[in-house]
Amino acid sequence: MRQLSRVREEVEGWRRLTLRLDDALELASLGDESLREELQREAEGLRAEVERREFASILSGPYDRDNAILSIHAGAGGTDSQDWASMLQRMYLRWAEENGYKTEILDQAEGEEAGIKSTTVAVNGENAYGYLRAEKGVHRLVRLSPFDSAHRRHTSFALVEAYPQVEQEDEIEIIPSDLRIDTFRSAGAGGQNVQKNETAIRITHVPTGIVVTCQNERSQTQNRENALRVLRARLLDLRREQQEEEVARLKGDHVKAEWGSQIRSYVLHPYQMVKDHRTGHETSNTAAVLNGAIDGFIEAYLRSSMGARG
Repeated sequence: MRQLSRVREEVEGWRRLTLRLDDALELASLGDESLREELQREAEGLRAEVERREFASILSGPYDRDNAILSIHAGAGGTDSQDWASMLQRMYLRWAEENGYKTEILDQAEGEEAGIKSTTVAVNGENAYGYLRAEKGVHRLVRLSPFDSAHRRHTSFALVEAYPQVEQEDEIEIIPSDLRIDTFRSAGAGGQNVQKNETAIRITHVPTGIVVTCQNERSQTQNRENALRVLRARLLDLRREQQEEEVARLKGDHVKAEWGSQIRSYVLHPYQMVKDHRTGHETSNTAAVLNGAIDGFIEAYLRSSMGARG
């Protein structure tokens, strides 16, 4: 029913646009000079609407309109990389807030001195996965380290992963006998209940080796539900990736989002620059980007990927 509602809304939108175009053409055919200014405004409005719909058509994948699960993992580099992972988490939370998405931190492993080792965030809202899939890959930071007593320049890495959330449980079948479930005490904040009881959950999917942990809720049941939610998303993404790799083998252009496939650099010293290596899109306003202004990078990637598919 939700898919049917989406299709109806999209079709009606195109019908309204067609009617506006027909009306404008009819007025233009009258040759009345007094209508010139009004027709120019309407033409600009029609052009903007067509461009908006053209961009929306990029998000036409089977899961693009769905909610997303975003994971960030600090790379090699100790405290600097863990701090970088925390900066990325803040950037995405700000981006989500600005775009009206609801976020929920499902799991988070804190760093020893600062930052985070890893985090898993649910991002809920229309097209969340469609946009965030543009962020998959390794993000590189170059700056003067605040954790180095000599204040030397350091390079840090973090891996960003995005998965579509599975709306229907039967879409991904999980066989209970395939799971190994362990409980442990939460290492994060949360009060006495979280610290004293084994509320945290670790689920290992034995056939694939995928491991998911959730420890942010006080209830073991809630953590288990969230862990299964993340596991379904990762299994769905694994299935999608396998299908894409099969097609890409014929095209010869598939690059996995993993360590080594650096997608974007954020340089804070000796100059200010954020550059996406896939599209060439860049900006010197690093503060704005780290505060969540990443729409330009997302749009550039989605447009380039549409061109690649074409």
